[in-house]
Amino acid sequence: MKILAITAAAVLLAISAAAVATDESRIHLKDGADVATVLAACSVCHSPDYIEMNSRFLKRAGWEAEVGKMIKVMGAPIPDADVPRIVDYLTRNYGVE
Repeated sequence: MKILAITAAAVLLAISAAAVATDESRIHLKDGADVATVLAACSVCHSPDYIEMNSRFLKRAGWEAEVGKMIKVMGAPIPDADVPRIVDYLTRNYGVE
């Protein structure tokens, strides 16, 4: 039991150190309608830098597919009502259209 506690503490320490090292606090999405919805939905699983990385090549259909994949394949807990708002925000602010 003590080994499990030590292992858990080591994992938490490593995760904390990685978060500090990457300094994701400086990554900010563009202001706009529904930015809070996007942050709430997407940052459950990953940092906002993934949005910027994908923005170089995704059109609306690509963002629709990406959000759909996050829900169906990755299990993201995004309500159906939020999907159009998220796709609209991503297309408007990070799409190539």
